[in-house]
Amino acid sequence: MLHTIGLSLTLFALWLLLSGIYEPLLISFGIVSCALVVLIARRMDLVDHEAVPLQMSFGILGYFGWLQKEIVKANLDVAKLIIDPALPISPRLIRVKATQKSDVGLVAHANSITLTPGTVSVEIEGDEILVHAITREAADGTLEGAIDRRVTMVEDR
Repeated sequence: MLHTIGLSLTLFALWLLLSGIYEPLLISFGIVSCALVVLIARRMDLVDHEAVPLQMSFGILGYFGWLQKEIVKANLDVAKLIIDPALPISPRLIRVKATQKSDVGLVAHANSITLTPGTVSVEIEGDEILVHAITREAADGTLEGAIDRRVTMVEDR
């Protein structure tokens, strides 16, 4: 029941944020449409701890801030590579150990790697993520495990 309430509140907050219209009639339409979506999701048995990861709700905000900073730094690194006439790249494939306990955490880890310019998650196999890195520095940064630690910390909350 807690996941259903969490999904309902999240959907309505998103609807309200995206619509930007605060008239009573339209707000009631939003409530009805969100309730219908939640009802359909419940009937399809989609509302559970992985579909609505409430445990990640508050810790993920700090993680998003950290990830945005890392994305900006990686963008600057890739821009320097592109501008350099020698194009000093050294592409490589590496395997990164993932310590997440759930599929949601594992996917969040892999997506975070892909969001960071210069690295792309190619495949997830068991508890390892195959990553393509454009430089040795990008590979070393990924192997360092900062993303893994932070995603696991958010997942465990």
